[in-house]
Amino acid sequence: MLLALLWLLRPALAAQPSAPEPIPAPLRSLEFGQLNFLHTTDAHGWLAGHLQEPSYSADWGDYVSFATHIRAKVEAQGQDLLVIDTGDRVEGNGLYDSSEPKGLYLSEILRHQHIDLLTSGNHELYKQNTSEAEFFTTVPNFRGKYLASNIDIIHPTTKDLVPLAPRYKKFTTKQQGIRIVAFGFLFDFTGNYNNTVVQPVEDTIKEDWFQEAIRDKEVDLFLVIGHVPVHSPEYQAIFKEIRGLRWDIPIQFFGGHQHIRDYAQFDAKAVGLASGRFMETIGFMSIDGLTTDTQPNAMGSSPVFKRRYIDNNLFSYHHHSGLDGESFLTEKGQNVSQLIAESRTALHLDQVYGCAPHTLWTSRVKYPSNDSIYTWLETQVIPDSLKDEWRSETPALAIVNTGAIRFDIFQGPFTQDSTFIVSPFTSGFRYIKNVPYNKAQLIMDILNKQPQVLRASQHDMGSPHTTLAPPEQLAYVEDTVADRDAAWDRRIPFRGGDFQAPLSGDAPSDKLVPGYTTKDDAGTDGDDTIHSPISFYRVPNCIQALVSANASVVPETIDLVYIEFIERYVALAAKFAQLDVDFSKESDVYMPSITFTDLILDWVKEHWKCE
Repeated sequence: MLLALLWLLRPALAAQPSAPEPIPAPLRSLEFGQLNFLHTTDAHGWLAGHLQEPSYSADWGDYVSFATHIRAKVEAQGQDLLVIDTGDRVEGNGLYDSSEPKGLYLSEILRHQHIDLLTSGNHELYKQNTSEAEFFTTVPNFRGKYLASNIDIIHPTTKDLVPLAPRYKKFTTKQQGIRIVAFGFLFDFTGNYNNTVVQPVEDTIKEDWFQEAIRDKEVDLFLVIGHVPVHSPEYQAIFKEIRGLRWDIPIQFFGGHQHIRDYAQFDAKAVGLASGRFMETIGFMSIDGLTTDTQPNAMGSSPVFKRRYIDNNLFSYHHHSGLDGESFLTEKGQNVSQLIAESRTALHLDQVYGCAPHTLWTSRVKYPSNDSIYTWLETQVIPDSLKDEWRSETPALAIVNTGAIRFDIFQGPFTQDSTFIVSPFTSGFRYIKNVPYNKAQLIMDILNKQPQVLRASQHDMGSPHTTLAPPEQLAYVEDTVADRDAAWDRRIPFRGGDFQAPLSGDAPSDKLVPGYTTKDDAGTDGDDTIHSPISFYRVPNCIQALVSANASVVPETIDLVYIEFIERYVALAAKFAQLDVDFSKESDVYMPSITFTDLILDWVKEHWKCE
């Protein structure tokens, strides 16, 4: 009843009752074309939007309304719209992670958006139950629209290895009959559970079905969607394979995985767009000048591509749709927003466990510092809470990868939702006993400063897109320590990327709201909202904390404790450190039944009281 009352009293500005109103800011308009796209990627369960950040406070229901209006707008002009999602829809928010089973409410909310094409991310494949939920629920919900060019799954009933979804799709657009051949890829990922198989992209594109698809003479556009960075060896291989046979056909790529806003220019007729993370960004692309049967173009002329990164809030949505708070709302969008609110209530996501005394940042402040979430972990949470009752007398050195933390902690209530937003992963802890302290320190040094270990790990995992640190850092120079440090110190972008650089001459920065100021292959005018820049600082791959009854005394030997997810990295670093340990035989569970997420939540309950 209270939820319903709040809903009725809430102004028509934000769908979720607790969402902050967006802050007006200077906007760049969308430039519509012959064919238009809306794109999401790496949503990670954030379908309720950001309830503590006005710039990203719209929810999935608002996006449903927005896509409906944009579709009507372009179709009224005889143009077409395609809505795309490129995976990692799961893990990272209480709306997904706090239900039992996980994702109980998410798939029902997700399916109400008219998505024309979607594909899987790596997070959909880490666990057997997650990939099977894709197979049994998401693929049927979007039947004929879900593509899996290089993913197979062991059928849960027949035990046959079958495609997760169709390999590709050929279709024509509704308004203009643009003939499109579409593919859906995942990067060369090998961290999946053993009920799925991800075929390397370079092998996939040599298969007969792909070769036949790209030889189709009746095609106006190749559309490659995927959970793949737009600047990546995989997309470069696909581009070269298509372009080697079809030199004149435009190619549009949509990517993801690195959690950044990015744009890639392959050649005059081929581009790629990545659209951020966590429902902070709705990507927009338009293409003009496509040659079709009904719309001939000059031989050899290049299409015109335009892109925008839309801040996910109602101020942007109203502007781009040309509507206001009353006219923007659609019945379907409102129903989806209501479903989100009801789901959040059922999951008790607003239950408060403590109150953060100040904001702790992942990347907006330098590490170490009092405002760094990683400093807080290694100086307070881990030393206070990491205690195995069977090893309580033995000092421990705990190693946690910074990528295990996914988001900031804002000053104020720390809720059930916050728990999974900060760290949604279910990894527990493992340990090797009686490790010389100096060897443990050398392992830490190798993990953070020796790039050959990461290269060896990436080779082992079959992917250049894996990191111990937050995925955003993959967009920067990683080849050598000196190059990487210099790049970050000078904020030099690598492969385009989500580069926090000030815009030149658009508006005085002291009057702007802080936010994304993206520099990509097409320049600095991609963001729809003109922001002042936010500082973005590099963090190490791993942090450490010594857990000892007498922290002032350096122990000779320790229990080497680490998050289970990074065991292969720790084992490789141990080899470089010449520690003679067989991790497959000598590692054991530390603090059974306790995950890293549990550790953080228990500490918050004990230490952060609300006045």
